[in-house]
Amino acid sequence: MAETWLPSLKTPDPQSGFDLAVKLSRVAVKMTQPDADKRTKMRADYENDADALIMVSGVVATHFQTIAAANDYWK
Repeated sequence: MAETWLPSLKTPDPQSGFDLAVKLSRVAVKMTQPDADKRTKMRADYENDADALIMVSGVVATHFQTIAAANDYWK
């Protein structure tokens, strides 16, 4: 099996799980918009937009739910 940037959703603790959720979100953005210059230009549109930032939090929360479930909620 080829090595990937995401070998597992398993993490040692919730903090690491949250960090992974943020990484998943960031990678999704990079895959959706691979042009770094365009991403940088678009950042100005959302960095001061409360609604956009809340939506980002929702995406991270969804990823965190998936990771938490994969880790049996760190029981």
